[in-house]
Amino acid sequence: MFQTVCPRTSSSGASPRCSRRTAPSSTCPYQPELSQGLLQALWEYQSLICELTGMDGANTSMYDASTALGEAARMAHRLHGGKTFLVPRALRHNRRAVLANYLVGTGIAVREVEYDRETGMLDLAKLREVDSSDVCGVYAENPNFFGRFEEQLQEIRAATKGIFIVGVNPIAQALVRPPGDFGADIVIGEGQVLGTPMNFGGPLLGIFACRQEHIRKMPGRVIGLTRDVTGHRAFCMTLQTREQHIRREKAMSNICTNESLLAVAAATYLSVLGANGLRRVAADNIRRAKDLAAAIDKIPGFTAPLFRGAHFNEFVVRHKNGYAAVHRTLLEKGIHGGLPLTRQLPEMQDAALYATTGRHTPEAVAKLLAALEAVR
Repeated sequence: MFQTVCPRTSSSGASPRCSRRTAPSSTCPYQPELSQGLLQALWEYQSLICELTGMDGANTSMYDASTALGEAARMAHRLHGGKTFLVPRALRHNRRAVLANYLVGTGIAVREVEYDRETGMLDLAKLREVDSSDVCGVYAENPNFFGRFEEQLQEIRAATKGIFIVGVNPIAQALVRPPGDFGADIVIGEGQVLGTPMNFGGPLLGIFACRQEHIRKMPGRVIGLTRDVTGHRAFCMTLQTREQHIRREKAMSNICTNESLLAVAAATYLSVLGANGLRRVAADNIRRAKDLAAAIDKIPGFTAPLFRGAHFNEFVVRHKNGYAAVHRTLLEKGIHGGLPLTRQLPEMQDAALYATTGRHTPEAVAKLLAALEAVR
């Protein structure tokens, strides 16, 4: 059994809520108004996501953050035109691969923007060198791939004429200004951290929100609040003319069955924690990452975090003799430590991405540090 030392999940799971007999339901109701309870739960989820992101509208879910990014790129093209989509070079390889798959046949080319080797943030000078006349959109993350808070969202927005898309960690949003304050047009994210337990890499929950003026170009299902024929409050699926069961091949997307069950679980998680509770979870993640990085940095041969500045719950660790031997040593001791970055960023063959959350006990952290101490 491997002791995982870098899960990206939150400290409490949603499985009890998902397993209640009253919770599981059709994720794609074709007589939706008959399921007022489900529609209200999804409407509450949308409202919570809008509050976290500073956006005007949200859909009921995408499959995951990667597919949300793919849909966001296509939406940017619909809104702004242009054939170039800008992404950070430091982007999760699976997210980059899904994005490329979503853009097959669209004529949209993905262009990477370098990261600053000192700060770990997007290199603004490189971004400003790009000819933005044919750019449909630019994507940035906060926190970014290195766990670093992206402190330049305002400058990134000013440097591009296209649609501005921001990827977020919804828990981190409890402590930072929402992307809407910096001029974001679309916000995406991975909602798995909102109370969904780890289960061999899934299930996942794609967050997708946008500004009011863009909602008719947004993919996915949207729940609205209205009045029925008797004047009573009622929930309904709204703006359905965007969807494939009506517009067929001209629809905004081809997503139908989505992650509604997990959206309900996420809404429950956020509601139970409340604003103060979510802030405590976020602050705990920051504290744990800071403490772990400081402890690793004291071990001879290690540097942590590699990029100085504010991090959330992830940070880069560098070893002076390369990270491959470190990784092997940890695996031999039953520890799955940081994610080696060589495959994605060849210049970082001596580095790995670490993460810590409330799931890590003091004993697990002590075991990791002892194993790292043994590396020479």
